[in-house]
Amino acid sequence: MKAPVAEHPVANERMRDALRAAHLYYMQDLTMEAIASELHTSRSSVSRLISYAREAGLVEIQVKTPAERVSTALQRVQEKHHVTVHVVPVPDSANEVDRLERVAMSAARILNQFFDSNMTMGIAWGSTMSAVSRHLQPKVTHNSQIVQLNGAANTRTTGIVYASEIMSRFGTAYGAYVQQFPVPAFFDDPATKQVLWRERSIRRVLDIQKRMDVALFGLGTPNSEVPGHVYTSGYLDESDFQSLRASHVIGDVATVFYRADGSSSDVPMNARSSGPPLDQLAKVSRRVCVVSGKSRMPALRGALAAHLITDLIVDEATVHTLLEE
Repeated sequence: MKAPVAEHPVANERMRDALRAAHLYYMQDLTMEAIASELHTSRSSVSRLISYAREAGLVEIQVKTPAERVSTALQRVQEKHHVTVHVVPVPDSANEVDRLERVAMSAARILNQFFDSNMTMGIAWGSTMSAVSRHLQPKVTHNSQIVQLNGAANTRTTGIVYASEIMSRFGTAYGAYVQQFPVPAFFDDPATKQVLWRERSIRRVLDIQKRMDVALFGLGTPNSEVPGHVYTSGYLDESDFQSLRASHVIGDVATVFYRADGSSSDVPMNARSSGPPLDQLAKVSRRVCVVSGKSRMPALRGALAAHLITDLIVDEATVHTLLEE
């Protein structure tokens, strides 16, 4: 039996460059001139790379990386954490705001693969979801709905304008009915939450959350270069931050906090949170997490430890840090 013939390194390099150029062109709406600048090549070379990407089958309706071309290291991460990783090309020179925007734009395109008619998608409001909502591509669906996963009110504002704007963008893009959740992000007293959770009008929304087909969320963390909305907009006071530090919290999903090992059940702040318990979230069949920036790595590791993610949409630099572990 003959030994398998290894692919020529030049062919491998051309395939890699073609995939990157196609992703930038189709998924991030960059012009050929911008791509040429980013890849340090000419516009005509970019055009040839994109043509080659189509001829090689890398481009269909969406840009995708064939499974056989996924790196061994990335395969190990996917198998270890039982996630599918969608890597977004972003230059190292990009600042954190631009990085978030580019990841959000790609996430908005990828999301169309996951959401369709007769489905319910739960969304955790926040800085990342706000960015994703601005780049959504219209897709006609029927009998579908968007449900808000956590309340947005605090002592300064009802939060209705901020949260409803995000939810409305998703509803408009998919022609879906929007179920808002008009409760505080955090209750002053856990007992008040328990009483309100028994109200039929609130239970109706909680029941929809339990039946959702897709959960879409970013990862909150107090240490990010682009801080999460919950950490900067009056939702937490100094005593709350002290409580989080005492509980060794490194991140949150839908205002439910967790530690580096993924544990969350005995974090005191969670008794006051309006977000779904993380063990409930982990039962949703598809859980899409959008992350950008290496400063969110501790939160990402904790979310993976808690088995909260089935699909991870992440920038290159962040995923490379994860691969190095």
